[in-house]
This record gives sequence, structure tokens and C-alpha cells, in this order.
Amino acid sequence: MFKVIKKEGHARRGEFSCAHGGVVQTPVFMNVGTQAAIKGGVSAFDLRELGCQIELSNTYHLHLRPGDDVVKQMGGLHRFMRWDGPILTDSGGFQVFSLASLRKIKEEGVMFASHLDGHRIFMGPEESMRIQSNLGSDIAMAFDECVENPATYEYAKASCERTLRWLQRCKVEHDRLNALPDTVNPRQMLFGINQGATFADLRIWHMQEIAKIDCDGYAIGGLAVGEPTETMYEIIEAVEPYMPADKPRYLMGVGTPSNIIEGVARGVDFFDCVMPARNARHGKLFTWQGTMNIKNAKYKLDDSPIDPECDCPVCRNFSRSYIRHLFAAEEILAMRLTVMHNLYFYNKLTEKIRDALDAGRFEAFRAAYSEKLSQKI
Repeated sequence: MFKVIKKEGHARRGEFSCAHGGVVQTPVFMNVGTQAAIKGGVSAFDLRELGCQIELSNTYHLHLRPGDDVVKQMGGLHRFMRWDGPILTDSGGFQVFSLASLRKIKEEGVMFASHLDGHRIFMGPEESMRIQSNLGSDIAMAFDECVENPATYEYAKASCERTLRWLQRCKVEHDRLNALPDTVNPRQMLFGINQGATFADLRIWHMQEIAKIDCDGYAIGGLAVGEPTETMYEIIEAVEPYMPADKPRYLMGVGTPSNIIEGVARGVDFFDCVMPARNARHGKLFTWQGTMNIKNAKYKLDDSPIDPECDCPVCRNFSRSYIRHLFAAEEILAMRLTVMHNLYFYNKLTEKIRDALDAGRFEAFRAAYSEKLSQKI
């Protein structure tokens, strides 16, 4: 399912295969379609043209609407959204963090008040696994608690221990569901999630414990939630030696182009983040010269593409002036075109990282672009 084919320092060049979509080349950026759609009017067919390898959707949101039972009756998430490549589904665990004011955590699981209409929803390890089984994703994420930052050591420790117990329950239920005759995707994989806030000793202990459970991959969760960037890098460096070398490593919810380059340098294979699509919808675009705000007045008469070095469908066909006009006129097309550009940029970034690793020049690529891509034009 996963093999490392080359290394440069801690950086890994790999290949990953699953039930849908053939072989995924890693490092890879997963394009976030929370509710089975990329916000900004981008379809599954667009994703192919944009170089997407893996699409990511959210368990909690799809459980609320249209309902995971509906998706199952429609043949699973792949048929429902017309995406024939790999899909990863988040477990709903991040909503334990993001909906803190609407939930109550117990050993059995979490009681939510729906952010849509307030009705009560219970989700624990078994419920999360059943929802993800109904969705038929290729990768199901274990149900966990993403702890807020800062957290006390005592709370983070108790949360780690509970998340470990939840993973054990996830594994049992996941195996049971995969064996059912009517399961949507009997080859669905399960990834465990490392937690421990910003406490290195808890992170290491938790990684050692979850590595004993035979998961198909392992993620580092609970970062990029307010801690300094250097702290995030230090946690990755502390955890990485204890992550199984023969399994994919996923850094959840991260991040900027520089974060991705630095994550690869520290041994990470999978990334996802809402940033490229979210920023695009507000006119903030990524280019090979740094970031830009297309709404700025200086682009009013600029006939050049968003990025002269980019060959995405948007840069091949439209000018900065036109896209700025679309935002000023509040046309929906502004969001669609800019989201397409930013997603293409992120997918091309990981392609260039793979090419650099293949050529044995990743460190040179890192030196040239890690800082540069964080600068504002």
C-alpha cells in the first residue's frame, strides 16, 4: 500500500495505493472538499485538471447533510460527487475542537449540538467509523480529540490516554465494518492520530502507543491551532522518529507553502489545509514570487496573468485586471477562478517537491523557496 522509494535527509519520496485512483505519488497535498465540494464552485471534474490526487471530505458535516445513509444509498461518496480518485474522510474529531462551545466530551464519545439547528448529535469511535464506512472513503481517520492551545499538561495527558482508548475501539469497529457483505468499500483503510498538545513527552508516548495498533497510516493532529510555527516544527521533529517508517505520515490541517516544504523536510508525506481555497475566496493568491492580494488597485490595468510562471487554466486565459474586476463586481466567477489557481499552485508545489527529491536536490529547492513563498508581493 505504501513504499518509500527515495530519501534525502528526513524527506521521503513515496508511492501510495488504495481502492480508488491508482498510485498516489507522495509527498501529496489533499484538496479539501468538506461537504463533498470545494468551496468556490469547483467540481470533481475540475480537480483532475488541477492536478489533485486525493480529495478530503468531513464526516461530521456529511453526517448532518445530506446524511451518511443518503450517501450510502447513492453508492458512496465517489459516485455521489463523481470523483474517481482516492478520498480521505476526517473523523469529526476536529469538530471536538472547533465546536467547543457546542459539545460535551465523555469517555463514550462527544455530544454535539448541531451548528445548523441545535439538535443533539452523539459521536464516538463506533459512530465515526460507521459514518465513514457509509461514505466509502479510501482512508478513514480515527476519532480523536484535538486539544485547544494552550492546554494544561494534566488535561493533555488525560486526553491522550482517552484518544488511545478511542483508537482501540475504532480499530475493532473498523475491522468489523470492512467485513460486512454490504459495506461500500471493504478495502477502506484506517489512520491513527497522534495527539499531546505541545508537550513533546506526551507526543512521544502517545506515538509509541498508537504505533502498537496496526493502522494503515499515522497522522500528527492538533497542530496549527495557534501555537508558534517553530513549536509545530519542534513537535514534528520529536514525533517523527517514533512513527513507523513503512507507513504514510500525515500532518493534519497544515498549512502554508513554507509549512509544507518544512514538513516534508521533517519526514511528512501527506498534507491538507483549507488555506488555498479560503484565501482565494478573499482574493489572496499564491505565486512563485510570494503571496498577492488581487483586489489591490495596482492590478486595475494589469494585463498579465496572476503568476507568469504558472500554467494553470486561469493563468493561461485571464488577466489580473479581469479577476480584480470580478471581485469588485462581486461575481461568483472571481471565487471559482482564484480557488482553481490556488489549488493548482499547491498541487504543483508538491509535484515540484517530488521532482526535487527524485533529482536529489530537495535541500536546494527548500533553500530557494521555503522563505520566498511566505513573502508578500
